[in-house]
Amino acid sequence: MAKEYSVVVPYATYLRVYEPLGAFPDAERAHWERYARRPDRPSYQDELRRSLAALLPTPPVAVPVHESADAFVLEADGMVCVCPWRTRLRGWQALDELPGELPPTVLDAVLPPLVRRQAAQDHERWLARNPDARPWIRTATWQVPLHWFVLVSDEERRYDEGTAEVPPVLRYRTPMVQARRRVARALRTLRDTVEEGPLIDGLMDVGRWLEEFHPRSLVELDYGGLVHVLPAGELEDDRSAADVAAGIEALRRGDGTAAGEAYGRLVERWRAVRDRRSAN
Repeated sequence: MAKEYSVVVPYATYLRVYEPLGAFPDAERAHWERYARRPDRPSYQDELRRSLAALLPTPPVAVPVHESADAFVLEADGMVCVCPWRTRLRGWQALDELPGELPPTVLDAVLPPLVRRQAAQDHERWLARNPDARPWIRTATWQVPLHWFVLVSDEERRYDEGTAEVPPVLRYRTPMVQARRRVARALRTLRDTVEEGPLIDGLMDVGRWLEEFHPRSLVELDYGGLVHVLPAGELEDDRSAADVAAGIEALRRGDGTAAGEAYGRLVERWRAVRDRRSAN
């Protein structure tokens, strides 16, 4: 029987960076120090609900008027780390990607052209004042991009099936230095063995992004809302990070057969997830 949770919003997945408090300027650090002591911090589902709720007014609010003062917080080895939501910046970035995700008629119905043009103009003015801005969170829908799995290892995988009160969790968490090292090693192997393509391009992009953060940061890959649509058995058996690592190692050894088998497992698994998107 499916478990029941209060108004779950699927189906986004996340790649997050948690930076130590010392990485932030003094004023912002003071804010996050106070924030980290709050007992009622919101969850990623709260963040997503707020974003979707902004689309309900007429005209819809494409991007928040003010930047979020919320963050995700964790403590590791006695060090408090935070991952600011930066909802406004991510809203602008998501808006840039929408034309590739939705048919023009659907896009115009959800976000009229006038609303999108105004948001784009606001973004340009904001970027002129904040040229070095970058998000702490990357988001994908109905998938985990395969190059994200390069950053983590199967040993860092955590899967909790959850209960009637607590939702399931499938995520990986790794030190920044490990994530950067894995990206560099994978890129060397891929450039030596395969043609340029989406996997290499994606790895180069995420590698540049990781370089923007403090070296003592933590990187988290979170299946987010996908855990609410995939059966528990599929989540339990999902070893995508292990398959990606096995495929890259096989390429390094020159074993095309083993690399093809690992890639086949990944393609089959994530095609089944995308098929659920079509069914919805």
